[in-house]
Amino acid sequence: MVGVRRRTLLAASVAALAGCDRAAPPPLRLMVPNAPGSGYDVTARAVGTALEVSGVARGIEIFHLPGAGGAVGLQRLVYERGNGAMLMLMGLGLVGAQHTLPGAPTLADVTPVARLVEEPEAFVVTRDSPLRTLADLVAAWRAAPSTLAVGGGSTTGGPDHLAPMLVARALGIPPRSVRYVRYDGGGTLLAAALAGRVAVAVSSLGEYVQQIVSGQLRVLAVTGAARTPGVDAPTLREAGVDVVFLNWRGLVAPPGLGDADERALLGIADGLRAAPAWGDTVARNRWTDAYLPGADFGAFLREADSLRSRTLTDLGIAR
Repeated sequence: MVGVRRRTLLAASVAALAGCDRAAPPPLRLMVPNAPGSGYDVTARAVGTALEVSGVARGIEIFHLPGAGGAVGLQRLVYERGNGAMLMLMGLGLVGAQHTLPGAPTLADVTPVARLVEEPEAFVVTRDSPLRTLADLVAAWRAAPSTLAVGGGSTTGGPDHLAPMLVARALGIPPRSVRYVRYDGGGTLLAAALAGRVAVAVSSLGEYVQQIVSGQLRVLAVTGAARTPGVDAPTLREAGVDVVFLNWRGLVAPPGLGDADERALLGIADGLRAAPAWGDTVARNRWTDAYLPGADFGAFLREADSLRSRTLTDLGIAR
């Protein structure tokens, strides 16, 4: 009887431990589909910190899988079908990049979680650049559009690409004549700009806040409808160019999630948005809250892709 009791107690203990293991959710992994230093990276780290500080989620692992403007990361995310412990930080850049690998998965294959923030793009130069104002850039650009190098961290149809193309068109410069030099994210673009490999860089404003504050970079203009607080630069419209353009970022998850996993991830996004730590982060990075969860975000992604195609066609740029 004693032996039977011991075996029964042991079995009960093992079952209890196994139950504890099943109850403990795996740590949340947050993929950044660009290299460190990119806008996706900056936003992902801000998301991770705010989730940890607020207690909405713990033990978050942030990892990078760069390539093809984010399309490589998108492929990996779709491969993780049914994985409720993974999110990917993405934005308008990936709406364009998803078309770079023929036959590869697209954003139609993922689970939309939430759009988080939006922000303007910025036209920036180094502090020793001869381009002191947007008017200087416009004059140089009109004089030699095919030789003035405009750097961006986006593929065709991404924000860093669309913003200068829209400005070029507004100035009467054929978009096809623009010498756009693409880098894989804002980190590599920053290195190119500081090394003088491009005359002007176009990127989301929040990516280069530190370099702007330190004086390494100067902002010639921002693409929003209003000036950005704390940034001494006009809007494009103030400078005489009738263009308003905003970038945005959000979270998506693998396809094929169970209902409970999908609700849990939507709950994490809701908790992040409600956390004071996130509100402070949004203000500090000069972002604007643009929260749009779940199915509404999915509809927004479809419209964003359609708008991208229409804009490229309108600009006369091959898709």
